[in-house]
Amino acid sequence: MSVDAPLPPREEAPRLLDHLIELRARLLRAVAGLLLVFVGLLPFAHRLYAWLAQPLLDKLPEGGQLIATEVASPFFAPLKLAFVVALMATVPWLLYQAWAFVAPGLYQREKRLALPLLVTAVALFYLGCAFAYFLVLPSVFGFLANVTPEGVAMMTDINAYLDFVLVIFIAFGASFELPVALVILALLGWVTPQQLREGRGYAIVGIFVVAAVITPPDVVSQLMLAIPMCVLYELGILAAGWVAPRREA
Repeated sequence: MSVDAPLPPREEAPRLLDHLIELRARLLRAVAGLLLVFVGLLPFAHRLYAWLAQPLLDKLPEGGQLIATEVASPFFAPLKLAFVVALMATVPWLLYQAWAFVAPGLYQREKRLALPLLVTAVALFYLGCAFAYFLVLPSVFGFLANVTPEGVAMMTDINAYLDFVLVIFIAFGASFELPVALVILALLGWVTPQQLREGRGYAIVGIFVVAAVITPPDVVSQLMLAIPMCVLYELGILAAGWVAPRREA
């Protein structure tokens, strides 16, 4: 039999079964790690929610507070937050399990490119969430507290507040992935660094449109998203220019 001949079905079946067993093991490890962190965070669920609510509580008038309009909200809102925190904390572990499954099938060159991209993507997402919490949320709630009509008590439901903050985190975390997206597009050959430079004006307009859509209706938060994204766009051009010669080589 020739060396280059395809494997017989008898040899392909055990190999496929081995891949499925490996996939199941990786999934079980990923879920086990997530549940372990989630269970460990349950005793601190209310403390986590108090920490998350601090940017709003700092901007409320004297005596202002969050309220629960549903009977089970005081139980489910901290529980939901604990799960989200556990999910975000275990992202490196989850990605490691995915990487361990697909890495044996990658070429060495692909590994050298994929691993830094994964690490950079996770770090940028965390950076975007931290930027939103420490800088954006205080400015947003300060603006909302100032525009609240006189005689209206600003008291937000704890579930509504949690959903609002999570959307802000996801929006800023995903927006900070812009350099990674540009590098991937350059690696795929869909764009070149020169095209990214030439389209800088259109990109800036698009960034401001996106910022206006996904942020609250105040100019400060829109600028706080648009300006970092413009900087990240320039960094993405530099990174794409760095990987483009290697792709051509």
